[in-house]
Amino acid sequence: MTTAPAARTTTTVFGPLGPAPARCLALCLVSTAATGAGLLLPAALGRALDLLLAGAPATRWVAYCAALVLLLALLDAAETVLGGTLDARTTSWLRRLLTGHVLAVGPRAAERFGPGDLVARLVGNAAQAGTAPTARAALLAALAGPVGGLVALALIDPWLAAVLLAGAPVLALLLRAFARDTRECVAHYQQEQGRIAAALSEAVGGHRTIQAAGTAQREAARVLRPLPELSRAGHRMWRVQGRAAGQSVAVAPLLQLGVVAVAGLLLAHHRITVGELLAASRYAVLAGGVGILVGQLASLARARAATGRLTEVLAEPAQLYGDRRLPPGPGRLELRGVTARRGGRVVLDHVDLVVPGGTTLAVVGRSGAGKSLLAALAGRLADPDAGEVLLDGVPLRELSHDELRGAIGHAFDRPALLGGTLEEEIGLGPTPLSPARVREAARTAHADDFVNRLPAGYATLCADAPRSGGEAQRLGLARAFAHGG
Repeated sequence: MTTAPAARTTTTVFGPLGPAPARCLALCLVSTAATGAGLLLPAALGRALDLLLAGAPATRWVAYCAALVLLLALLDAAETVLGGTLDARTTSWLRRLLTGHVLAVGPRAAERFGPGDLVARLVGNAAQAGTAPTARAALLAALAGPVGGLVALALIDPWLAAVLLAGAPVLALLLRAFARDTRECVAHYQQEQGRIAAALSEAVGGHRTIQAAGTAQREAARVLRPLPELSRAGHRMWRVQGRAAGQSVAVAPLLQLGVVAVAGLLLAHHRITVGELLAASRYAVLAGGVGILVGQLASLARARAATGRLTEVLAEPAQLYGDRRLPPGPGRLELRGVTARRGGRVVLDHVDLVVPGGTTLAVVGRSGAGKSLLAALAGRLADPDAGEVLLDGVPLRELSHDELRGAIGHAFDRPALLGGTLEEEIGLGPTPLSPARVREAARTAHADDFVNRLPAGYATLCADAPRSGGEAQRLGLARAFAHGG
């Protein structure tokens, strides 16, 4: 058995370096190099200051400082370009992946998540998840700063590093609690966004009914019902970040003051120089720079929460296909003991049905009786929970993807016209069609007459073609006739 061409069976969205590993690696190197240059600058400034105070030539070290400042500016510009393009490429890759997988899963994806929620995941969550590689690279550079600052303090004098290490456990606990709380808040916030998007999609789809019934205000209230919970989740997210920033502000400056105080004592005992005191004060800021870590952790938490919502969709199994082809036959459709459930309710129970080839069949019944589900099973837009559906004696599950879609055509009550000209819409399908074939299908669906009355005929853009609901359905029928088996 095979999956649809765009299917993906793993729930892993991408690896640590993302879908553009070379660019991500370059960003990591540039970010780390910028951190390294930032760590070298205090040492160079301190050395230049010592030479100036001693009356010795300091031109070379001043030049080093200027070169490091210029290098930092260049690296910052490169980091901005690499980060922006990496975000764009990753987001584009995620959207293609998610769209392909949703199509491979089929209508079950919309039933499982809802069209609005899928759109929210495809648009908003994919954009947030697309920042994950950049956030990881930025977090790596943000971690390199404190580690490098601590090492530099130890090289100046071990007592300076010891002062900072005394408060390291407190800072680590603060960061751990912040990462955990932020992840929970962001996940809740994105879930509520999805609920609003799902309700809005339903309202947009039924806007004519809403307008006719005069229930616009009621529908607006229904769509915005999750808004208070969304607001609470958003405010909690900001409170968590504010609390973490406030706690770090209370701890980090004390550690930095402690380092400077110890450095002053060491200077008084002639164990370090004035330049080393200057460098130590800067390294204390770098080593205790929790604020940068808080920001980077928040970005990574948002990206991970969004990635989790994409993973939920990617975890849905794609429809499986076989490799068999249809034998020559009239198109005999058979349902054998078919049972299908929806929402925990048995809709079709052990249905046996034979439709001879060439038959025109209408299925009628009350709402919810399973008419649409029966049609979906016949064309394998859905699979039965039990039983088998066969076409010319071959189970639909055993047909290859191309064979199945080439043999069965579908026309829906609300056909999706995706843009382009009317000729392109009717001919839309896996294989290109000649204009003659398109017009023949339109005539069969009785759509040729009203299309020819348009000023540009078949070259009319869909957006510029006024049409009733019935005419739109005829275009959908024409498309099915053009490509159906």
